[in-house]
Amino acid sequence: MQKTLIYTTPICPYCVRAKRLLDEKNAPYEEVDVSRDFKLRQAMVQKAGGRMTVPQIFIGELHIGGCDELYALERAGKLDPLLNAA
Repeated sequence: MQKTLIYTTPICPYCVRAKRLLDEKNAPYEEVDVSRDFKLRQAMVQKAGGRMTVPQIFIGELHIGGCDELYALERAGKLDPLLNAA
């Protein structure tokens, strides 16, 4: 499985939904809480091409975007191939 990285905050319902989908897929992920660390949030914004909202999700080196984009990939049948790519 590809390494998945998700930038979150504890009170974000979209973060909870995104993590729930990844959990349902048994896709391991690294979660980075950016709620109290300005430097981590800055790193997220830079890595996400200026996007400041959470979650910001990366599968491998590919920037997926947020929760809506993750679910769109799932509906299109494209999430599993991304997660399972070598």
